[in-house]
Amino acid sequence: MQDICRLFILFIIYAFLGWILEVIYGLFVEKKFINRGFLIGPYCPIYGVGVLLIVYFLNKYSKDYLTVFVMASFICMVLEYLTSFLMEKLFNARWWDYSNMKFNINGRICLETTIPFGLGGIFIMYVLNPALEKLLSFLGPNVTVIGIILMVIFLVDLIISTFVILKVKDYSITKFKDDTEKINKKIKEYLHSHSLLTKRLVESFPDFKTIISKRSKK
Repeated sequence: MQDICRLFILFIIYAFLGWILEVIYGLFVEKKFINRGFLIGPYCPIYGVGVLLIVYFLNKYSKDYLTVFVMASFICMVLEYLTSFLMEKLFNARWWDYSNMKFNINGRICLETTIPFGLGGIFIMYVLNPALEKLLSFLGPNVTVIGIILMVIFLVDLIISTFVILKVKDYSITKFKDDTEKINKKIKEYLHSHSLLTKRLVESFPDFKTIISKRSKK
C-alpha cells in the first residue's frame, strides 16, 4: 500500500507540474489565467500518467540519452493520441486540434509538441524524478496517509468533472443534429452561461469542437 501511495503522490506532483506548464502557456498566449485540464483541481492527469510511464518503462535505458529522448517522445505521442481518441468517443467532442500545425496526425498530435516532451523526459529521468524520490523517502509511513487523502480528493474531483463533461455531450446530442461552426458557437455560449464548471471547461479547451456522429443522432 505504501508503494501504491508513493506512486500516486508522484502522479499528483507531475500532474500538478503539468497544470502549471499549461497555465504558463495560457498566460503567454491568451494573456490571462486559465484553469487548464478536464478536472477542477490544479492538475492535468495526462502529464502524471505520461511521466510515470517514462520513468518506469525507460529506467533500463537510463544510460542512453538518445534512447530516452526518442522513447519518451514516442510514449507521450501515443498517450496524447489515445487520450484524444478516447475522449472524443466517450464525450462526442474534440478537445484540442493541431490540424493547423505542420507534421500532425489527424490533428491529435504534432511534432511541435512531441519534441518538447522528449526533452522533458530527459530532464525528468536524470534530474527531477531522482530528487522527488529522495524527498518522498523522508516522509516514511506518512506517505500512505498523504497518498490516501490525495486519492479521495482526486476521486471526488473525477466524479464531479465527469458529470460536467457529460453535460456537454447531452446538450450537444439533444439540441443539434450536425457538426458546424455555428453549432459549436451555440454550444460554447450555452456552456459559458450554464455554470461556472462548464464555463471553466470550455475556457480550458478553446479548440473544443463537438462531434455529432450518426449513432448519436439516432
